Amino acid sequence: MEVDTLYETHIEKRIIGAFQNDPSLPTIIIIGGIHGNEKAGIIALKKIVQLIENKNIKINGNFYALSGNIKALENNVRFNKVDLNRLWTEEIISKITTNNEEYSEDIDEQVDIYKTIKNILKANKGPFYFIDLHTTSAATEPFITISDSLNNRKFASNFSIPIILGIEEFLDGPLLTYINEFGHMALGFESGQHTDKQSITNCEAFVWLSLVISGCVDKKDVVNYQQYKELLSKKSMKKPFYEIDYRYQITDNENFIMKKGFLNFDTITKHKVLAKSDGKEIKAPISGHIFMPLYQQQGDDGFFIITKISKLWLWLSVIVRKLKLHHLLRLLPGIQKDKHNDYILIVNPKTATFMAVEIFHLFGYRKQVVKDNKYHFIKRDRKVTPFK
Repeated sequence: MEVDTLYETHIEKRIIGAFQNDPSLPTIIIIGGIHGNEKAGIIALKKIVQLIENKNIKINGNFYALSGNIKALENNVRFNKVDLNRLWTEEIISKITTNNEEYSEDIDEQVDIYKTIKNILKANKGPFYFIDLHTTSAATEPFITISDSLNNRKFASNFSIPIILGIEEFLDGPLLTYINEFGHMALGFESGQHTDKQSITNCEAFVWLSLVISGCVDKKDVVNYQQYKELLSKKSMKKPFYEIDYRYQITDNENFIMKKGFLNFDTITKHKVLAKSDGKEIKAPISGHIFMPLYQQQGDDGFFIITKISKLWLWLSVIVRKLKLHHLLRLLPGIQKDKHNDYILIVNPKTATFMAVEIFHLFGYRKQVVKDNKYHFIKRDRKVTPFK
């Protein structure tokens, strides 16, 4: 039985479940269905909330289960007019929270999600854990996506599944990237293919394990704890870290057709034909692993190419960051700190060309933004600040 047949098409509530206890204890916020054609997370959250209520499972901290794009879920589309998971930028947030204009359905959803999250953060002291549940159009084993901060790495490393770093360098406006700007732990979980019933079970497993890891639930109270742990471990291709090296962006009015048969993480070689654009072949610019190939109508991410990160690099990056050696970068010619934001380095293009991007990654700087003909690298490790 496919996911769509298990999903009840009726008006959702934003808050699927809320279990509020001591505001000084850990708070975990889990969102499903931020894309309306990805229903596995919603179904899993409903089942978990119902089980907690029926079995009176003790919640030691605070747990909130939220619906994402309710209108898109009802219409069974990724989004209605604009992608809800590409709208979380300072500029857009500032606009929608200060103006009383009428917006598209998707932005109306964003306003409501923003207010809900802000109210939860006001009501609790933290630490806060944010999880965004997704599925993919291509067949895949479960994996995690995170912005490359040490607190994200630490939490994600509790799971025996692949972890992908650096997606925020290629996408503008994901919800979790915005959450990370305020220092909170935030990760995305991709549970499987959209229509695969197993994706629901994978989401259930991940949510229960996350509740245990965050300290909100004791593992003895999770009936299938060991089975859930083994389920994700068995599906894992060990537990390597990867980073995204390439993204194929689909342009407006482009006729993009992904070549059939690719599975997530398939090994590819340079020059391999991956897709067609307006009838012309698209070849892989580098070797690596295919990541999230697009097999659906909506979306502008044709495919990504990822490569494994060495254990040595991961170890060095932890040492460098814990010793706060990132300050040394500011001593180099052509690099200066942003006067308005301590977490941003402004880099002269010549310096950026001379220094490999991987060096900035090593020190914890990930996002590249070009402003006034200069590169802006944004530090992912940061202190917790008020949500705004």
